Amino acid sequence: MIKASLLIMLLLTIMVGMGLRWRQGRLEATRLAAARAAPAPPRGRRASARPGLLARGKAGIDLWITAAAIASVVTILLMGGLHWIKVWLQ
Repeated sequence: MIKASLLIMLLLTIMVGMGLRWRQGRLEATRLAAARAAPAPPRGRRASARPGLLARGKAGIDLWITAAAIASVVTILLMGGLHWIKVWLQ
């Protein structure tokens, strides 16, 4: 059961991480489209500065930690549910 739960957690982490990255990309595309429709900012200001290396690294780590947390909760619920089904059938 431990190997199964670890495998499930790994697969769910990857799937949730991919979903979160897709969602984040979609939200950024929507934000960029709205920024194009808005009037131009006054001179002297940068429209949208790209985050630095450290900020991008932190965002990536936050994404994968969030994915792992969601995957662990789902794995606990799934394996606990399977355990209780086994108990009720005995």
